Amino acid sequence: MHRRALAPLWLARPSRFADVQPRGGRIGVALLALALLFATALALASPAPPAASGDPAKRAEDQADIVLYETIVDNVRAGRDYYLAAADAQRAGHYPLKPFVTMRLPTLARVQAALPRTVVDGLLYLLCAAVMIAWWARLTSAFARPPPRLIALTLLAGGMMAFVQTDLAPFHEIWAGLLIALSLGVWKPGRWLPAVAFGLAAALIRETAGLYLLLMGGIALVERRPREAAGGAVAAAVLAIALLLHAHAVAGVVRPLDAASPGWAGQRGPGFFVRTMALSTALAVAPLWLAAPLFALSLFGWAAWRDPLAVRVLALLAAYGIVLALFGRLDTFYWGLLIAPLSLVGIAFAVDGARDLLSAAIDTRRITVTRLIR
Repeated sequence: MHRRALAPLWLARPSRFADVQPRGGRIGVALLALALLFATALALASPAPPAASGDPAKRAEDQADIVLYETIVDNVRAGRDYYLAAADAQRAGHYPLKPFVTMRLPTLARVQAALPRTVVDGLLYLLCAAVMIAWWARLTSAFARPPPRLIALTLLAGGMMAFVQTDLAPFHEIWAGLLIALSLGVWKPGRWLPAVAFGLAAALIRETAGLYLLLMGGIALVERRPREAAGGAVAAAVLAIALLLHAHAVAGVVRPLDAASPGWAGQRGPGFFVRTMALSTALAVAPLWLAAPLFALSLFGWAAWRDPLAVRVLALLAAYGIVLALFGRLDTFYWGLLIAPLSLVGIAFAVDGARDLLSAAIDTRRITVTRLIR
């Protein structure tokens, strides 16, 4: 007997697993349980990034990267050329200058140098508010009632915990991560131009956000949205030109004896990805044995939401998860900030998905044929 789809519990439309059959439900429950177990075990086995001391007197050690970017901004504000200022600051801090990607694109430093610090802080808050507003509008159509909508928005705020700390404003991943979240929040089928524009802005601040542009363009191509795919290709081309100009400018200030990067073949594995996301969000206040399965549950939730936007968010999380697992080092855990804002929202979608799988798994109804003799 074919099992009928269940009515939604929180969602406005049935989840992706609403019409799964008993056998598929049992397989799905088993896979979900294994995913939660493995995420926890791998995260607990993964080494932790170096912890900050919390001593204000040791800020130069605890937030060395922030101090570096602040120094560069101050020097550019004083009239120095960005590339000369960045090269001198990185040498003084014993940072590598080879290859050229070890020096950040000049976009953020030049903008911040042109504005008072209070204006920069205000822009950061405005961008956070824009992300919240865009996703509130998007979640309104996803959930049938206000309570789960508010829970999802709270989870969004939990993913943005680090993004409202103004002392992190010089950090490139903060702005790029918010712009990626805003790009996804304003995306709709047929309304892709603002999403591409915000995605390109993110990539021009932190070039590793270029992966997001490629993902969005690739998914649009698979879904046969040629204009959106072409828009993504144009944005990727603009980023490529910016990187070529950046490489040329960096080459003009690098000296033969400048240090080279140790490389990015960290190969820390998926546990490092899970631990990184726990540290980058409100899950940092929870013990890792609880934070890890909650993050894995969020990934499941994004898979459960039957919407084209969910496909894009899940692809984003998976792609950067692979990057962190293969190339992340202990001191590059901050890459996770690029995807942190949306990393917990999936927990709200997981309620319907888990209910549907469990209901299918315990469904033992059978067809009984009774022969009637008159």
